Amino acid sequence: QVQLVESGGGLVQAGGSLRLSCAASGRTFGTAGMGWFRQAPGKEREFVAAVNWSGTNTRYEESVKGRFTISRDNAKNRVYLQMNSLKPEDTAVYYCAASSYAGISYTSAQYQYWGQGTQVTVSS
Repeated sequence: QVQLVESGGGLVQAGGSLRLSCAASGRTFGTAGMGWFRQAPGKEREFVAAVNWSGTNTRYEESVKGRFTISRDNAKNRVYLQMNSLKPEDTAVYYCAASSYAGISYTSAQYQYWGQGTQVTVSS
């Protein structure tokens, strides 16, 4: 069992930065693949980024490549999403997710545990 709590969301102007943090509890965090997803109003939840259990492998959705960085600190049971050069289209609720698969997972169905989400709003 893994419980996830996101923080770090907020209101930022276009071009600004935010760092999301996901605090995880549970003994299996260190072997879990982790991901960030987002859901904008009226849209389906979409994949943003993922990291494998050791932090050595990452993947990104095309529109955030070069702007967002996912990382993890297994000693602190935390996953981060550094978001730079934010755009209004990045506005969404951002969710942290954990998978029983230790590698990279891209779809919502591959993740068993979810946080409650944190709102990110980017103004133009």
